Amino acid sequence: MTSPEKIFVAGHRGMVGSAIVRALLAQGVAAESIVTRTRNQLDLSDQIAVQAFFGQEKPTQVYLAAAKVGGIHANNAYPAEFIYQNLMVQANVIHAAHTHGVQKLLFLGSSCIYPRQAPQPMREDTLLTGVLESTNEPYAVAKIAGIKLCESYNRQYGRDYRSAMPTNLYGPGDNYHPENSHVIPALLRRFHEAVQNRAQEVTIWGTGTPKREFLYVDDMAAASIFLMNLPAASYAAQVQPQLSHINVGYGEDVTIAELAHTIARVVGYENKIVFDASKPDGTPRKLMDSGRLQAMGWKPTVSLEAGLRMAYRDMQLHEMRSA
Repeated sequence: MTSPEKIFVAGHRGMVGSAIVRALLAQGVAAESIVTRTRNQLDLSDQIAVQAFFGQEKPTQVYLAAAKVGGIHANNAYPAEFIYQNLMVQANVIHAAHTHGVQKLLFLGSSCIYPRQAPQPMREDTLLTGVLESTNEPYAVAKIAGIKLCESYNRQYGRDYRSAMPTNLYGPGDNYHPENSHVIPALLRRFHEAVQNRAQEVTIWGTGTPKREFLYVDDMAAASIFLMNLPAASYAAQVQPQLSHINVGYGEDVTIAELAHTIARVVGYENKIVFDASKPDGTPRKLMDSGRLQAMGWKPTVSLEAGLRMAYRDMQLHEMRSA
């Protein structure tokens, strides 16, 4: 690909942002063309600091992958932080991009933007048609606001700000915190520790019946770059001015029970798995309809089990570095 003058990857230390940086470098973008800042170097919730950064660096493209993320426990425990921090970061970065003349921006959202009882697979046009899942409503509202921010600057100022809504992501750079992580890293750690401790059983939150779709993060990075660089006419042919976001999914889902047994096999755990039905399940099913993206010409390449094996190796490396 041809390197633009400067690409700002916001959130480059996160799972998605770091994957985007890896993918850009692999596609031939010069390292000096990629602009990054750590949280200590630039607080994206600080409007004045963000404006100053854009004025100094003058990026020509922005991947907005910075976000406060977490699983059911974290969303339930910290709803104020999830809505406030995400709203502030999105508003500051998108507005600064506009005021400093950035024409192209990709905002990364989440499949939780869709109603709890959305028809499956979830199409883009089910946005704002029903009640959100209560356990992550604040986060979802923030992400919906991000989509509408992009659309509003497009409509009023002719910007080319696009939004990609990934399904559940996993892979290198994930958060393996025992309480605040998403389902795959949480289960990888739990089964890994069970093997280490020779545990006779592992308990999983919920009934195991909800179905989830999972996409390896390097596939998401590839889709992000694909969407960013798609000609405007090709992108516009698949969207509407006020329905402009694109689903990015794997195309198949599995039950949490199936996922748990697959992870147990990957990790080498062979004992009992128990499901605690007293704990919340969350949304019954979340499968994305990625037909728009497929019509644009992109499909994922990494299977679930292959991705889980790579994710497990990353977790082991993370554990070794932290020791």
